Amino acid sequence: MMRRIAVLDAPTNLGLRPPTATSAPGCAKAPGALRDHGLLARLRARDAGCLTSPRYDPGDWRPGDGVCHASEISGYSVALADRIGAIIDRGEFPLVLGGDCSVLLGSALAMHRLGEAVGGRIGLVFVDGHSDFRHPGNASYVGAAAGEDLALVTGRGQADLAAIEGRRPYFRDIDVVVLGIRAQDEYRLDLQAAGITTRPVPALRAEGAARTAQWAHEQLADCAGYWVHIDVDVLDPAVMPAVDAPDPGGIAFAELEILLAGLVDTPHCLGVELTVFDPDYDPDGSYAAEIVNTVVSGLAPVSAPAAMPPRLLPATPAPPSPRRGNGRPQPSRPVAPAPVVTPAPAVAVEPIGPVAEDATSTDDAPPIQSAGPEPVGPRASAGPGLLRRVAPPEEEAVAGREPVEPPASAGPVPVRRTSPEAEPASEPGDDASPGPSAGIA
Repeated sequence: MMRRIAVLDAPTNLGLRPPTATSAPGCAKAPGALRDHGLLARLRARDAGCLTSPRYDPGDWRPGDGVCHASEISGYSVALADRIGAIIDRGEFPLVLGGDCSVLLGSALAMHRLGEAVGGRIGLVFVDGHSDFRHPGNASYVGAAAGEDLALVTGRGQADLAAIEGRRPYFRDIDVVVLGIRAQDEYRLDLQAAGITTRPVPALRAEGAARTAQWAHEQLADCAGYWVHIDVDVLDPAVMPAVDAPDPGGIAFAELEILLAGLVDTPHCLGVELTVFDPDYDPDGSYAAEIVNTVVSGLAPVSAPAAMPPRLLPATPAPPSPRRGNGRPQPSRPVAPAPVVTPAPAVAVEPIGPVAEDATSTDDAPPIQSAGPEPVGPRASAGPGLLRRVAPPEEEAVAGREPVEPPASAGPVPVRRTSPEAEPASEPGDDASPGPSAGIA
């Protein structure tokens, strides 16, 4: 049984400062640019439509006024959370096409609602070139939500964004894993002090993308599920300059593909969002094509015929099942026929890899065979089942799956051309030159 992907457009610019005093960021064009390269058809995805963003208009905002467009972002986040929740309720896997990083607030609100509905917690895997952790406690002023989204979803900042519907925080610090930030990130020490787990690019490369995905999954073993945020500025500007704040020292497309495949190759992954691609810096569409290729390959484990859908929690706690060391229920073993000769004492053999489970098995079911060698990619979590709203009875059956060997490591770091240093970030109202070197406010 495969997990169907539903693609939802969230073309918002509200979290970014304007490139110039008279222009707007181009990230709102990203969903259309990616669709033009056949994304939905190649994913065999359902079109979940487009959530139109409020008008981008900083007006007379000045530093010290709080987050720009705060009221509009708050309302948009509530509507986005409603749409994401509806997709998950259908048993589908949401792929949200941003837009800037402020879309994370809507996703975070949806995850907090889901966790509250079933009495548990949802985690966050934050794949981004920047920590986006600016908040009033570590900065003289705040301004652009796209540069503050991780701080806001962990409860830091003004209540109209960090505590929508009275929910604060949307994600607990210990339930967040940050991947792909640069080694010199401005707020790396603040993340460490908060207890947020990080793996910057040098460590990610040293361990490899596949092992990093497995490690991230293990860090969130106490969560019943997690959401994945991907900002394409995690890529190096040599291969992806079409972002608002390119920063040297990023990863390659092949590494992002392997990382994404490892993160989604589990029923604990609830969905993915993609942000900050700016088609204004991609006139021939070549970067959009690269992104689509990477996303299609990276999401292949989700839509594969053997993919396991999210598990559903029963309305009341079920009695605990016998468990092995990896926390998964122990299936029954076939009994071998008695040999003709006097048998030696039987020795129980544990399989090396995970064993396929059949939620609808009976006493007449065929014997379950060992799954073979252990895959390199992430194992199923030893924590509780995936937190989901309870579905109607006819949706309760789930299909087994075979372990999927994750792709090979991305190999040596690609040689990239020299790229200029990113210009310092400025806020709306500051003098800023147009172009991809302008940073997030």
